[in-house]
Order: sequence, then C-alpha cells, then structure tokens
Amino acid sequence: QVQLVESGGGLVQAGDSLRLSCAASGRAFSSRRMGWFRMAPGKERELVAHITRGGSTNYADSLKGRFTVSRDNARSTVYLQMNSLKPEDTAVYCCAASHMNREEYGYWGQGTQVTVSS
Repeated sequence: QVQLVESGGGLVQAGDSLRLSCAASGRAFSSRRMGWFRMAPGKERELVAHITRGGSTNYADSLKGRFTVSRDNARSTVYLQMNSLKPEDTAVYCCAASHMNREEYGYWGQGTQVTVSS
C-alpha cells in the first residue's frame, strides 16, 4: 500500500512561484511512475506532469516552460515547481503513484489547494 501526502499549496499572486511536495510512504517508490494532476471547479481532472522511474518527464502542453517536476528517490518525494503562476492555475493539485513497474496510477493523495489571485 502507498500513501501520498501533498504539501506546499497556498494563496499567491499572479506571477509568483510555489513548490509542491508529495511525500510517499510504502514500498518501492523508485519503481513507480509519479504524476501531478489538478482539478479546477467545473473542469475535468487534468494531467499536469509526470516523471517516470528513469526520470523522464512529460508535461501538459499549456504548462511547458513554467512547471517542472522532479523526484528524490532517497526521500520518496516528488516535487512540482510552479513558476509565473496565473489565475487559471487555481486548482486542487494531487499527486499519484503508479503500481510497481507499471504505468497506470493506483494511488492518489488528497490534494493541496493552490489559489492564484490576479
């Protein structure tokens, strides 16, 4: 079983930066793909970014250049650095972990609220 706890959200102004963290407990963090998703009011859940077991990254097209995902396997933690935040980035951000050595996500955190004021 894997438990995920996000932190680092908050209320910021447009143009500010935030770094979200997602701490994982359980086995084999390094064997799991990790992803960040977000859900805004009235919108479907959106994949923000993911990072593979090998460290390869992928981003939503609209977020490339502003967001950076990274992982620290020694700390079983994945990060999301968000720069030049915009009001439309306001959402609940959740991290997800895949099943071991697989791509599909099987574990989800509760999420952390990010609110960007204009």
